[in-house]
Amino acid sequence: MALRFAVVCTLLLAGGVVQPLAAQEADEPIDRVIAVVGNTAITRSQVEEEMFSRQSAATPLPTDAAALNLIRRQLIDTLIAEELLYQEALTDTTIKVTDQEVLDAADAVIRKTRQNFPSEMAFRAELQQAGFQTPEDYRRWMNEKQRRELTVVRHRENLQQSERIKPLPPSEKETRAYFDTHLAERTADTPATISLRQIILAPKPSEAAGQRAHAVADSIVTALRAGADFAVAARRFSTDPVSAAQGGDLGWFRRGVMVPEFERIAFGLKPGVVSDAFETPFGWHILQVQRVQATEVQARHILIMPEIDSTSAAVARLRIDSVAAAIAAGARFDSLQRVYHDAAEERQIDQYPVDSLLPAYAAATAGLDSGQVSRPFLLAVPGQDLRAKWAIVRVMSRLPAGRLSYEQLKPQIRKFLGVQMGKDAYIRELRRKTYVDIREL
Repeated sequence: MALRFAVVCTLLLAGGVVQPLAAQEADEPIDRVIAVVGNTAITRSQVEEEMFSRQSAATPLPTDAAALNLIRRQLIDTLIAEELLYQEALTDTTIKVTDQEVLDAADAVIRKTRQNFPSEMAFRAELQQAGFQTPEDYRRWMNEKQRRELTVVRHRENLQQSERIKPLPPSEKETRAYFDTHLAERTADTPATISLRQIILAPKPSEAAGQRAHAVADSIVTALRAGADFAVAARRFSTDPVSAAQGGDLGWFRRGVMVPEFERIAFGLKPGVVSDAFETPFGWHILQVQRVQATEVQARHILIMPEIDSTSAAVARLRIDSVAAAIAAGARFDSLQRVYHDAAEERQIDQYPVDSLLPAYAAATAGLDSGQVSRPFLLAVPGQDLRAKWAIVRVMSRLPAGRLSYEQLKPQIRKFLGVQMGKDAYIRELRRKTYVDIREL
């Protein structure tokens, strides 16, 4: 890795926006050990690699030595933290990183790097200048780097899911200091926004309709496992109005985007395997993960939604009217939401631009102030009248157009700082238990 940092510069700077630090400091040794974590050395070249890999062309590195050294010291702490997590991850037998995952991740980085050069010859020349004799040499190094990063990401996810890393509550002083340092002069003017809580009722299919949908999904699984083409089946059978035309393709998505039932399957399924049929609030799904990277998967699915008849649609309308009557009689909105809200929909919408509201929401909330509740209103489904949902919203707050204040940003700052402080506390504990020696730059 001694001579490799120069090529990382080209990832974002396209060969020459900023001169490599090696050229600026040609007389300085590159491979000096600057820190030791356990039995592993961190070298100066690793820090230089990290500096360039995290830099964008729009934010060039500072030119004065003091500012550069400050960035280096911050990155040394980051590299130490990552090394501590990596060493701990190696003891976790539940972490699995496949060769295909490594190859896919490395391919994505190499492809992006190559796009920054006008020709293959220019790309190879830069690789050789950085110490890679061939593109294959560079790929081997990138594979190793991606395997390591994937391992650390999986370990960090395990720590958070098991609550070994927990958010810590920041103080008012810490929250205010973060705002003053990072946000006070950077908050641009923002449009008027509204925050809502909502109860959305969807018509529920009959038990018989649900069983029929399940049976159809099971038959498709059988056909797919016998060799049927997934994309063809999705186009023919899927009732997902968005993905069906694309052969069921959902693209890449991270944790927290899909409903929990879907996410558990997506992040536990091996690439290429066709899942059993499983149920979510949307209906019955068949899923196939195509590719996996550190924090996201690429997948496709087939959705079989149970049929909705006119009786189910009428029941949904009667139920939303009863919810509205209960709210008017003094029932708690939150309690009713827990009982009646459609799990496929968001419970709360925070600081959404008023000008961007869907027409149905804009009409329902017009003239409502904080604490007030709308009348029931219809959320139509184009071409599927019987699947239309009913909604009631409660306005939590309205913010006028203008620059965001500390009080407006305080909840988000507290959440961000809490997560970061929890991570920092965990790293401090790892450092306490591990030999760490930081040397002079």
